[in-house]
Order: sequence, then C-alpha cells, then structure tokens
Amino acid sequence: MSGSGSLGVGIGWRPEIDLTVERLPGVGFVEVIAENVRPDRLPESLRVLRARGTPVIPHGVGLGIGGAEPPDPARLAHLAACAEALESPLVSEHLAFVRAGGMEAGHLLPVPRTRAALSVVVDNVRRAQEALAVPLALENVAALFGWPEDEMTEAEFLGELVEATGVGLLIDVANLYTNQVNLGLDAVAALDGLPLSALAYVHVAGGHSHHGLWHDTHTTRVPDDVLDILSELRARVEPPGVLLEWDGDYPSDAVFETELDHIRGAMARA
Repeated sequence: MSGSGSLGVGIGWRPEIDLTVERLPGVGFVEVIAENVRPDRLPESLRVLRARGTPVIPHGVGLGIGGAEPPDPARLAHLAACAEALESPLVSEHLAFVRAGGMEAGHLLPVPRTRAALSVVVDNVRRAQEALAVPLALENVAALFGWPEDEMTEAEFLGELVEATGVGLLIDVANLYTNQVNLGLDAVAALDGLPLSALAYVHVAGGHSHHGLWHDTHTTRVPDDVLDILSELRARVEPPGVLLEWDGDYPSDAVFETELDHIRGAMARA
C-alpha cells in the first residue's frame, strides 16, 4: 500500500507503557489511539520516538465509517491533524458501525455486508480519503454477531471496497481468530479471500476463553493459534508491518520483548 513502506514489528503506544515502548529493542513503529492525543500537545514520549525516526500511526476508534451517516468532519479533521503532527505515513480506522441517530453503540459493530451498505461505505471512505493527506487503512473487526441479510462474505465485501476506493487494509489476525472460534468462520479461508495486495499492516493480540467464547481483550500474551494465523498470512504476503496490541494488565518489559520475539518467530516460520 502506498505510504506505509516497511514498518517492521511494532507495539501499540499507551501512556501507561510509554517508557517501556521507548526502551524496547527493535521496535519498528508504534500506533497511538487518535482519540487519546491532542495534536497540539503531543506526549513527550511520542516526541522522543518521532525524533528517533520511529513512525507513529494514528489509529481511530470512533469514526464510524460503516454507519449510514457521513463521517463527522470534526473527527476527520482530528485524524488529519494527528497525522500531520506525527508526520505519519498513514492513518487507520475500523470498518465498523458505532453510532446512529446520535446514540453511541459502545462497541465496534459489524457492517451489514449488503450491496446497499457497500455503496454507503464506499462514499464514506471517499469522504475520509479527501480529508486526509495520507493513505487510510481500515481494520476488520471481531464480530459479536452476523447480520441475517448479509449478501457477501467479509472478504468479498472488503475486496469490492478496496477495488472501488483503493483503501488499505489493516488485517487483525486476532479478530480473524475470534470470528473463527465464536462464529465458525475459518480464519485461513478468510485470508485466502482477502485482497492482501492492499495490506497496510497487521494487528496481533491476546485474549481469554470464557464459556467457549473467545474474548479479544488485548490484556495477555498472544496465543499460538493467533501466531499460526500470522504465519499463514506471512506465507501469502509480506506484511509491511506487524503490531502488538496490549490494552491493560501491562506486564514487564521482558514479557513485551518476548512477545515481540514470538511475532518475529511466527513471521520467520512462514
């Protein structure tokens, strides 16, 4: 994907682990939750990383590009300002439905995979691309459910969206694993259908099994099953970057270093 270059292996920057991220060896890039930073008052740690030449990607969680309403211009302006302040190579968001009629869903909900929904999402993506000076990549979500009126698989929907807009893909292999466990959607088959030529970078994360369901909590080590899907992805395409997400119960520096090594190992196995 244009604009992403070769990012390497990275980690999600969080205020709670800012010094850890600075200390970790071999971090190729970081990702910051866009809603948690002010472009005019960047955290010192992010300024340190940028001064070193470490790419920083703003990752939005609230744009709602999968909703029926056009993206909020203020949210788009914030994403654009974050990218400019951080000199980011690209911006990422979720292909998700998050609000309607002023009400917030509180979750990243799957978009109905219908022709009508695709038309709306194409328009929304084009609006977002016009507002951003750098490329946009969209992430597949861990679905809590499937819409009964779905007309396409996720791979087909994403393929047509990429063809129509040129948008990049942020493939979250942990979300593919979640959908496999919870919805019976084969992760490797999903990889075979995705337009991997549009791959911008990859997310991996850990989670927990509870009563037979997988919860993608981002609070524990990445399981072997998720790393196996990463290896399958790497066998098909060389990802520009792979990023570890961790959002709570933060471990020691040594654990983070081991997790990044596991990601490198999964890539090498392919």
